[in-house]
Amino acid sequence: MKKLNVLFICGSANQTTQMMSIADELKAVDKYFTPYYADGLLRFAAERGFLDFTILGGQFQKESVSLLKSSGRAIDWRGESRSYDLVVTCSDLIIPNNIRASALVLVQEGMTDPENFIYHIVKKLNLPRYIASTSMTGLSDAYNAFCVASDEYKSLFINKGVKKEKIVVTGIPNFDNCLMYCNNSFPHKNFVLAATSDTRETFRYENRKTFIRKVLNIAQGREIIFKLHPNENEERARREIEKLCPNTLILHKGNAHEMIANCDVLITKFSTLVYTGIALGKEVYSDFPIHELKKLLPIQNGGTSASTIARVCENLLFGDLREENKKTEDYNVHSYMYSRV
Repeated sequence: MKKLNVLFICGSANQTTQMMSIADELKAVDKYFTPYYADGLLRFAAERGFLDFTILGGQFQKESVSLLKSSGRAIDWRGESRSYDLVVTCSDLIIPNNIRASALVLVQEGMTDPENFIYHIVKKLNLPRYIASTSMTGLSDAYNAFCVASDEYKSLFINKGVKKEKIVVTGIPNFDNCLMYCNNSFPHKNFVLAATSDTRETFRYENRKTFIRKVLNIAQGREIIFKLHPNENEERARREIEKLCPNTLILHKGNAHEMIANCDVLITKFSTLVYTGIALGKEVYSDFPIHELKKLLPIQNGGTSASTIARVCENLLFGDLREENKKTEDYNVHSYMYSRV
């Protein structure tokens, strides 16, 4: 019997490695990968570099392609070379036309943006979801299953309007086994780690001086290491930090999870990295309320999220998902894990 085709739509380095982890657990299918893409005006703008600050281009796309090529993955740009029985995507802010006839699994990447006034305007006026960024995650309703990080995230998405019967609590790769990051070769220990954001690169306001002063105040003379966001203007960020924190170690590359494992304190703004800090019991600071983040923490299942998501994919490919929906009101991971035993 001919193998079925599955397309994995990637994005940032985190999203790309998540997609690769899921693909590795999915057997008996032909697997292909593509960087994130769009149609129409967005494609026109992305191809001309106007959207290089997003996962549609720029550094995000370069890192994604590099990861795929270095691991020997089969790349099908924009999924144009064949038809697909299933598509697994890192984001539903954009649903390209050529995947709308395929079964679709959406995987939560990590933290979603707060529901600010832009979110409410976009939702009320039914404007394009990407305008409100990740705060609109899950609201396309274009997928068959939405794999999320925790029970609390399930509740969050339901409250936004996502259909609960489509949500599967699976955990998410890269954030489901944070203990693994403790085994590392990062040479520094017992420091304050400040993880910066790419807020300004995505045309949002940030007072970087205020953030740096906050870091200095929390550190109280302890060693500080700044980990820059991969999408950030490195030259500008270094200049700003060195002005207020001379002789401070500033890193643009490297495994941030391993840095968190070795630090005593983690300071972020709106970064999913805060979950690694919380899972490892670090002293953490974020622009999100910490008590809410602790409730939303992705489930720690020993790194089995990719395998569980692959089982969700197999049920769509080889089972009758619609029949499963009829059998249970509350779509949950256990129905997927045992329905094919």
